[in-house]
Amino acid sequence: MSALNRREALLAAGAAGLGAALGARGLLSPRDAGAASCLLQREVTEGPYYLDLDLVRRNIKGGRRGTPLTLRFQVVNAATCKPIPNAAVEIWHADADGAYSGVHGNSGTWLRGIQRTGSSGRVRFETIFPGWYPGRTPHIHMKVFVSGDEVHTGQVFFGASAKHAVYAQGRYAARGRSDVSNRADMIYREAGSRALLELRRKGTRVSAGYTGSLVIGVSPSGGR
Repeated sequence: MSALNRREALLAAGAAGLGAALGARGLLSPRDAGAASCLLQREVTEGPYYLDLDLVRRNIKGGRRGTPLTLRFQVVNAATCKPIPNAAVEIWHADADGAYSGVHGNSGTWLRGIQRTGSSGRVRFETIFPGWYPGRTPHIHMKVFVSGDEVHTGQVFFGASAKHAVYAQGRYAARGRSDVSNRADMIYREAGSRALLELRRKGTRVSAGYTGSLVIGVSPSGGR
């Protein structure tokens, strides 16, 4: 059985157990989801740290410490804006120290996972705010699969005010602000501002965490 077929089988089992998750190949702001048409976002590189794993799980923290981050994505057809059920959304990102699991001698599979969309096209992940590493603005990597086909590879990003607030406290304070802004990051410039998460603070303190939302408009055929 191929890795993709194994992933499809595991995702189907995971979706049945978890139920509907709450919350160019396109990234759209939630406020634009009702538009007459959905614009496609340019794809960007998956980066060097992708691992082809079958990690069907909502909580991807894996014991890593950091400011809590809930991610809510909705996958829609970019031509019609209709939700796409049973799409697989896979994400991975760095920990608070800017390190990725499974590479450069790091063991484990923390901060990696896949979720299947429910009937409304939504998924949810529980994770932490990613740290930064030299040469890149903070980001989260993403792939989207529809009917087993990869239809989107991209990255999502954070606004400056949230990054500054998070990196001034807790686990992140010792490292301070990231050394590259969004505007100075080549991949962010390729992705554009529609790849920015809409962030809402969970409580009065930054340490309570954030909820980040984004609508992901894709072409189910993959446009390939």
